[in-house]
Order: sequence, then C-alpha cells, then structure tokens
Amino acid sequence: MPDPRIIDVQLDDRTILWRSADVEQERRIAIFDLLEANSFAPRRQHADGYGGPYRLHLAVEEGRLVLAIRREDDTPLETLILAMGGFRRPIRDYFAICDSYYQAIRQATPAQIETIDMARRGLHDQAAELLRERLDGRIAVDFDTARRLFTLICVLHIRG
Repeated sequence: MPDPRIIDVQLDDRTILWRSADVEQERRIAIFDLLEANSFAPRRQHADGYGGPYRLHLAVEEGRLVLAIRREDDTPLETLILAMGGFRRPIRDYFAICDSYYQAIRQATPAQIETIDMARRGLHDQAAELLRERLDGRIAVDFDTARRLFTLICVLHIRG
C-alpha cells in the first residue's frame, strides 16, 4: 500500500559551516513539522511498485540541490538533482528578511515585528511555490511540505 510521505530527513552537515541559535530553532521546527505532516510522492515508477514511506537526505553539491530519496529500510531509491540558479535570489532575500525579523524580535514594537513577519511569510510562500514548480513531474509535494523543505534548503546555504 503506497505511503507517500517522508519519515526521516537528514541534512548534509558538511555544507553547513555555522548556525545561529535562531536558525537552529527554525531547522528543528521545520524538521519536526515536516515529519508530523507531509505529502511527498516521487513520480518515477519503480519495478517493485514501491510508493513510500521515504527517507530524504538533502545536500548541496557543486551548486546543485541533491535530494537522495531512500526507502523505509534505508536502501537507495533515486536521487534528484536540481540546479539552484532560480533559488539564489529567494534564498538571499529570505536570509535578509529573517535577519531583520530576528533583530526586530529583540527591539521592535509588536506592529513592526508583525509587518516584517508578514513579508517573511510572503517570501517563504513564493519560494515554496517555486520549489513545487521545480519538482513538478518529478515529485509531488503539497504546499506545507514545500515550505518546510525550502526552510531546510536555506539552512544548507548558510556560510557563516
């Protein structure tokens, strides 16, 4: 019986040079929320009809996003590689707005914090839609899964 969901996600820590406490908290929340509820269905048909659940390993190699998809028993299933060109600006903009948000939490008024948070969510939503478009035909993901995956992709791009 197909079970199109992620049951484990790992980030390639070799590409992550440094994480602030705020970023580490975002990573933990994204992984927790992703594992609690997600929809992840690779479109490639496998000879044995395997349909999930999946273990996912995310990495960045040579400027490309690598999604290594494994079976529940951790045997390799397939690897998808996406060019990161279309994500560079959304990632950069998201980092900038997140920095503003973290600073605002410490010193701004509630109204200022809410304004920045709305902008942050808007950028996050746009990036999630971009990810869904880039995965179209390869992996079907719902909007919330795409948002959480985008958060994790951002974590992979932190350079200190």
